Amino acid sequence: MPDMHLIDNENVYDKDKVQAGTVLAFDFGERRIGVAVGEHLINNANPLTTIDSESNEVRFAAITELINEWQPKLLVVGLPLSLDGSETEVTQLCKKFARRLNGRFNLPVVLIDERYSSAEASQLLNQAGIKGRAQKAMLDQVAAQTILRSYFDSLSR
Repeated sequence: MPDMHLIDNENVYDKDKVQAGTVLAFDFGERRIGVAVGEHLINNANPLTTIDSESNEVRFAAITELINEWQPKLLVVGLPLSLDGSETEVTQLCKKFARRLNGRFNLPVVLIDERYSSAEASQLLNQAGIKGRAQKAMLDQVAAQTILRSYFDSLSR
């Protein structure tokens, strides 16, 4: 897995199950978390929702509902790095979030470099005719979609 890091404390990662199943992807932010959903078999990724809260309790309640609804076999989290690839304070918070996902839901979590995902998401929304402030509501979930697409792309390389 190039440019990826697997968090799997309980050794539950099973390649066959994962690659036949649903994936939830997260664009982590201190205020908002964008969520996308996709399927390995058809390599599709779709924006799903944005969790808009700074409260971990609220965030994890929403994530619990999504996991119960979609029954993913894998979680993908975009890892925010600075442009030169170095880690930032948000990188550390994101890694903590990914470890919590793994620990709480006993699902394998893949961290993947997400540089440029928000810029790419904004560009996609511009092309769809959604510009400026109108993008705010959708930007994080479309960024999660681009993160999920880059995960699928990295598997086919």
